[in-house]
Amino acid sequence: MAEPLAVYVHIPFCTIKCGYCDFNAYAGMDALKDAYARALLREADAARPLLAGRAIASVGFGGGTPGEFPAQHIAALLERLRDLAPFEPGAEVTLEVNPGTSSPPYLRGLRAAGVTRLSIGAQSFRAAELAFLDRIHSPEATAAAVAAARDAGFESVSLDLIYGLPGQPLGAWLESIRAALRLEPDHVSCYALTVEDGTPLAARIARGDVEPPDPDLAADMYEAASALLDAAGFRQYELSNWARPGHESRHNRAYWTDRDYLALGAGAHGYLAGERYENIAHPRAYIAAVEAAPPGQPRPALARVTTPALPAQVADWLALRLRLLEGFAPAEFERRWAVPLEAAAGSVLRELAEAGLLELAPRVRLTARGRLLHGEIAARLLVCLEQTAPRLPRLAARAAPPAPPYAAPK
Repeated sequence: MAEPLAVYVHIPFCTIKCGYCDFNAYAGMDALKDAYARALLREADAARPLLAGRAIASVGFGGGTPGEFPAQHIAALLERLRDLAPFEPGAEVTLEVNPGTSSPPYLRGLRAAGVTRLSIGAQSFRAAELAFLDRIHSPEATAAAVAAARDAGFESVSLDLIYGLPGQPLGAWLESIRAALRLEPDHVSCYALTVEDGTPLAARIARGDVEPPDPDLAADMYEAASALLDAAGFRQYELSNWARPGHESRHNRAYWTDRDYLALGAGAHGYLAGERYENIAHPRAYIAAVEAAPPGQPRPALARVTTPALPAQVADWLALRLRLLEGFAPAEFERRWAVPLEAAAGSVLRELAEAGLLELAPRVRLTARGRLLHGEIAARLLVCLEQTAPRLPRLAARAAPPAPPYAAPK
């Protein structure tokens, strides 16, 4: 049997769309949910050739807010996936919910459906910050959601938090961390607020209504959060993620370690046999495409397929592996790309190590300072590989596997 793969399912529905969000998410489309559920089942059925001979290691429901999707639809899709491919023993099934809109009966329904890990979008434990972020729940609702998740039988509960808000004091951020820890989660994710083009938040900043985030203060917040979480017994295993032992996100690890993942749903992104692909984004257009697709099309809602240029492929591999605090062994790079790491990127890696941003032995991994500059390091690696990759024919050959029989026409 081929290597197990992950399955990502995109649920694009939200109660409201937050002003900072640029995800493929839509409010006011509840009437589409039943039709969307039927389209997901049809897309999963069509993917049978992609699942042949493979087991499913994990399923991740993202969005949007998957917790706004009826539990019976989640259950039906998981049952269909189990009919199409075996689940690995202990396969992880993660779903994101918002506090305040996830009732105890709903959470019990998710647990009965086979969801094993719950990610709760707390974002902050200060009412004013939640209002700024357009969140409709209260800090108390997060505590109630965690209690309801435990009562429903979830043994792995994660809290998501956002830092670096305009005008947010360091002390306020640390109080949110402490409030999260008082709820005794198994996992905490901390994300810096980013200002994305085209969002209402970007427009407010452009008008001068809101100050832009302070990157230096955000860096201080990141380091302070890491110290607090470490002292509380959480191990940082990825740039934005901390977990108690045994509660690391196995699904997200597929993204960071170059493993295949199947995409289902509107705007979902997948990665199979070296190809990156994306589904049609709008829910109505996605439903129409799935319903109209001819039999035998394994990706009926496909919007685009790309095979990144060789330097980008290798730079992506390095950047994603460096997100993990464990980094990677040079031998892993050589097994994947058929050339020594030194030949591909040795010069820039040494420069980064001399600058105190990278460790090179026994594994290649970011230092604490390097974690603050991951984006800049990834950009440096891409520039280096654009110069070296064309001179490494074995690397080019390894990066271009034969097209799979299910590849869509370009």
